Amino acid sequence: MAYQLNRRRLMQGAGASLGAIALRGFVLAEEGAAHFTHGVASGDPLADRVILWTRVVPGAKQHQLLPVEWQVAKDREFNQVVAQGQTQSSAERDYTVKVDATGLKPNSQYFYRFTVDGRHSAIGRTRTLPVGDVASFRIGLASCSNYPQGYFNAYRHMAQSDIDLVLHLGDYIYEYPEGRYANPIALEELGRHVEPRGEILTLEDYRMRYGLYRTDVDLQLVHQQHPFVCVWDDHELTNNTWHSGAENHNDGEGDFFLRIRAARQAYDEWMPIRTHAEGDQGPIYRAFEIGNLADLIMLDTRLHGRDKGLEYAADMPLRSQAFEVSASGEAQAINDEAAQRLPADAVRRVRLPFDFSSGTAQAVLDYATIKDLDEASLPANWRYLPDLERFKAEVLNAPERNLLGSDQEQWLMKTLRRGQARGSTWQVLGQQVLMGRLFFPELSDEELQLDTLSEARASRLKAFQALAGQGLPFNLDAWDGYPVCRSRIQTMLNQFAANPVVLAGDTHNAWAFNLQDEQRNPIGVEIGTPGITSPGMESFLPVEPQVLANALMQSSPELAALDTQHRGWAEIELTPGAMRAQWHFVSSVLERDYSVSQSVPQICKAGARRFA
Repeated sequence: MAYQLNRRRLMQGAGASLGAIALRGFVLAEEGAAHFTHGVASGDPLADRVILWTRVVPGAKQHQLLPVEWQVAKDREFNQVVAQGQTQSSAERDYTVKVDATGLKPNSQYFYRFTVDGRHSAIGRTRTLPVGDVASFRIGLASCSNYPQGYFNAYRHMAQSDIDLVLHLGDYIYEYPEGRYANPIALEELGRHVEPRGEILTLEDYRMRYGLYRTDVDLQLVHQQHPFVCVWDDHELTNNTWHSGAENHNDGEGDFFLRIRAARQAYDEWMPIRTHAEGDQGPIYRAFEIGNLADLIMLDTRLHGRDKGLEYAADMPLRSQAFEVSASGEAQAINDEAAQRLPADAVRRVRLPFDFSSGTAQAVLDYATIKDLDEASLPANWRYLPDLERFKAEVLNAPERNLLGSDQEQWLMKTLRRGQARGSTWQVLGQQVLMGRLFFPELSDEELQLDTLSEARASRLKAFQALAGQGLPFNLDAWDGYPVCRSRIQTMLNQFAANPVVLAGDTHNAWAFNLQDEQRNPIGVEIGTPGITSPGMESFLPVEPQVLANALMQSSPELAALDTQHRGWAEIELTPGAMRAQWHFVSSVLERDYSVSQSVPQICKAGARRFA
């Protein structure tokens, strides 16, 4: 596969000539009427239908419409065809093909294939959702599959496992340029380079990146073996996205909304997802009924209604002091209550420095000395300190901060009420980020190995240490950064859900939480899946894994179990009596010779709302 791109090749991909770029990494080994370039996939199953997907390009070197036949059968030999039809493949949809195969039977396994001019695609296997009473349903959870971090061994193990459905909770691709957020061994020895080489910004870029990922044999295999239900997280868009911006987008990269539109269109083209009635740009949140056993409710906690995320460095206010200032310029320190009673022009609030010369922090209250100071002009041994209480009260817990958006919240309430009315046992929320409360762990200099680190890295970890023990969230990008919104959702779950189960990706690590409300009443349970390849906490916290696990368990009362050092996937099994969760860890993402180990199962009995 060639990695050098230029404008001429890009124009070849877009013009009348098919061009190598339109193959999206597929190697054209022979002539033919057409070529199936990226395997097959199925997704968004219902009781009577399922989405079928493939990609097929013309065998000639010119762009053209291709008539495509599809079939669904009970048997792999296609002697018992139960549904069939015709569609077409064209450059307008990047030669991807998506059909909604209807008229199927509930809880049934099927085989499917596509045909162009007598040439067949690979044969895929899929299944429909059950209706009525269901004895058992098994779901595999995946997230954070970064191509230049290593092999997708976890996908291969999922493909070989007996599960009913794969739930991909986001970061199916990554948008970064060559060499950024990549493992050097994966690049230099395994050749897992990205295409295009630069950061993806345009529709053509996003299509190329999906095409690269879908050449991976393990990813093709898991799609071929199991139906998928997917939601995006940030990297299918760009890092730390919110409804109208992103951390990884700047003015030099063009219009943000055009970039997001391109990302969403490529996602719709390349993923086996049922296109929203409003078109490609419609909301991604949706729900599925698994008989009477469960409601699977997919949420968008990343883009649709998310307000901009908080950052401690940018959003933590510094300690300040109110002064009553007279017309002559004399000033007297006053408390906040007194300040509120005075006219605004009589009060000035200034940042309050602390003098550490004596070894303890002493507030400096001389107005004339401190009124014009800033970080650069502070005397030696003076420092500004964060105002933790003001941050919690005014910033973190601001009532207007939202993660879902009001329309998605209303949709969720209606969906939960509908499940309550029909009597489903489990309410499974498939979404991107952790809902459980996770606080900064307390770690010593020795545990963090500060004496072995660079000065810059040690300084960052010192700031990390300063936040420990203060009741502050470890990850502001998760539900912890939107606590008022979380409280509303948990109130909904208490009112309308019998047995809530929250599923999350994003962190690259394995988590199990006993969710609680503000009064510590049990809400339900949460399972976070480890990343397929993306590195976890071991990549930025130089702490022995068991030491880190113990510290996190001590700081975070909702936390029931975790693993911070392995890649893999999670599995949940739902039955009328219990939910059983287990992690599957691969021994390596840098070698093809790997083994798989399993965690101790986490079990939540129906009605318990917590792990046993």
